Amino acid sequence: MKVKTILVSQPAPKTETSPYFDLAEKQKVKVDFRSFIHVEGIPVKEVRTQKIDLNNFTAIILTSRNAVDHFFRIAEEMRFTVPDSMKYFCQSEAVAYYLQKYVVYRKRKIYVGTRTFPELGKLIKKHKDEKFLLPSSDKLKPLIPEELNKLGVDWKRADLYRTVVSDLSDLEDVFYDVLVFFSPSGIESLFENFPDFKQNNTRIAVFGNSTIKAVEARGLRVDISAPTPETPSMTMALEKYIKEVNSKK
Repeated sequence: MKVKTILVSQPAPKTETSPYFDLAEKQKVKVDFRSFIHVEGIPVKEVRTQKIDLNNFTAIILTSRNAVDHFFRIAEEMRFTVPDSMKYFCQSEAVAYYLQKYVVYRKRKIYVGTRTFPELGKLIKKHKDEKFLLPSSDKLKPLIPEELNKLGVDWKRADLYRTVVSDLSDLEDVFYDVLVFFSPSGIESLFENFPDFKQNNTRIAVFGNSTIKAVEARGLRVDISAPTPETPSMTMALEKYIKEVNSKK
């Protein structure tokens, strides 16, 4: 069956240069975006029950832009003035760049990893005497605490935001040829919104092994997957699949 419509379970890109727009134009398909999950800040009252004293930390580990936003939100709500001496360990350049929203970049001690957490761990290891705070969501990849424990550093996790299932009830009678997922949470959201979901002719595209496992655990079929050596990005995997099926008579 040919592909004419795609639903990506993420917010719409903020830039006009997104590869999804190129895909839609080149392959003559309709691509829609919709967040299946969203992030909500944990109220400061709940955060206080975790017995977090921001005065006790000399360094912050930031794995995402959400972590940046919610650390500074909680600092403000706790009336904590972040000292100029605070060190920031950012998992990627994108996170470090986003930090400029809150601090004067050139006046701070900012250490930037190269995307993966183990790579950031190498930088953290060089600063073993710091007391690290990890602002986190309620769903933290096990890899992160495992890596920090391996390094033997003094660290503490603070859950400052949570992942919540979005209301998708308006999509009940809308059907797409391809549904695109990037996390197990997206699959959870699909079934929480539509408990009787049947795949039938809908193709499912997934990114990452944990998402593949979540799809298969629900008895669904994975039709398109990334990353692979041939298709390292989701848009490349979609384009390859569309070219194959849409060219068939």
